[in-house]
Amino acid sequence: MDLFDRILKQAGPLGKYAEVAEGYYMFPKLEGELGNRMMFNGKEVVCWSINNYLGLANHPEVRKTDAEAAARWGLAYPMGARMMSGETKLHQKLEQQLANYVGKEAGYLVNYGYQGVLSAIDTLLTRHDVVVYDAESHACIVDAMRMHMGKRFAFTHNDIASLEKCLERAKRLTDGTEGGILVITEGVFGMRGDQGKLREIVTLKEKYGFRLFIDDAHGFGMLGKTGAGTAEEQGVSDDIDIYFSTFAKSMALIGGFLAASPEIIRFLKYNMRSQIFAKSLPMPLVEGLIKRFELLRDHPELREKLWRNVSLLQGGLKARGFDIGDTNTCVTPVYMHGDVEEAMGLVKDMRDNYGVFCSLVAYPVIPKGMLILRLIPTAEHTEEDIQVTLEAFTAVGEKLKAGVYKNFVPEVIG
Repeated sequence: MDLFDRILKQAGPLGKYAEVAEGYYMFPKLEGELGNRMMFNGKEVVCWSINNYLGLANHPEVRKTDAEAAARWGLAYPMGARMMSGETKLHQKLEQQLANYVGKEAGYLVNYGYQGVLSAIDTLLTRHDVVVYDAESHACIVDAMRMHMGKRFAFTHNDIASLEKCLERAKRLTDGTEGGILVITEGVFGMRGDQGKLREIVTLKEKYGFRLFIDDAHGFGMLGKTGAGTAEEQGVSDDIDIYFSTFAKSMALIGGFLAASPEIIRFLKYNMRSQIFAKSLPMPLVEGLIKRFELLRDHPELREKLWRNVSLLQGGLKARGFDIGDTNTCVTPVYMHGDVEEAMGLVKDMRDNYGVFCSLVAYPVIPKGMLILRLIPTAEHTEEDIQVTLEAFTAVGEKLKAGVYKNFVPEVIG
């Protein structure tokens, strides 16, 4: 069969909805200044779908730094990969600041979060090593597992008994060999909003002799006494061997960083192909990240405002009878029941008639019959935004139960 013939016959689990979804439910165009209210389809909506947790995307100091840095450096400098010609003192400064913040000795910038996690894991492992990872890990971790040439075991989400069974199997395979064990989990699971059970996981390290890698994309900047993330929140920073976070959540920019011992960071710097062969992060981004990190670190009131909004939103949803699962972080999933067409009808009603924009998650991402409307509170949301949203959820929730969206037929787009 011709390669393209096969591709065109198999649109994929999400692609099959493209005709009725693209431009509205998928690949929607939010316009205007990034913030709590944006424009969608020509109307203002309360926006719960951007990961601007601390409101730094349009912070005046950030905008000023970004503009001045772009004017000073242009977007090309430094040219080349860092190993060859793209190293600067500011790249090194940012790495060290971030590493110190999360309790590690050394850090390493990566150009993209997804790519950074995937390629770091790939670099750390050989075919002799065994990986044990949470079954609900982010796609970047799952894709790293697909690349791994050795054994891998997925433990049931946040189930320590399941983890230990996987570790027993991993230990049998690696005892007496040159292989090691890497356990991978997330600080905060971006769909459910629950924290990884880091405290319980680290108690097993001595018994099974594994190393621990955590992806803390939704924890860094939000959790912990100083905002240093989930490991700080749970008091286990010293027990995390490799810490990762993206800049795309709390710092509202592209890129990410790894933090570990100097020896492990040195190994990654000299062996991580995605960075060795990629252009260095442009200087305006690095200066912008230094400013964002300064605000994140030195202005706890941003985090305090965020958590007030989280409490108001999540408390209001629960008071109105909505199921938000086991979230104990900012991520706010609202669980409902219905098919994909009902989900589309509900979302269209919410956006067009109630002025509330949040992300929809339905089959095949989650099981048939279940819907998730995921909200990401930020420090920029107001009490009025929250009240409008609670009223909208009450209205569409009642309509869903009454079967109003049962016969919804989505329009073909384009």
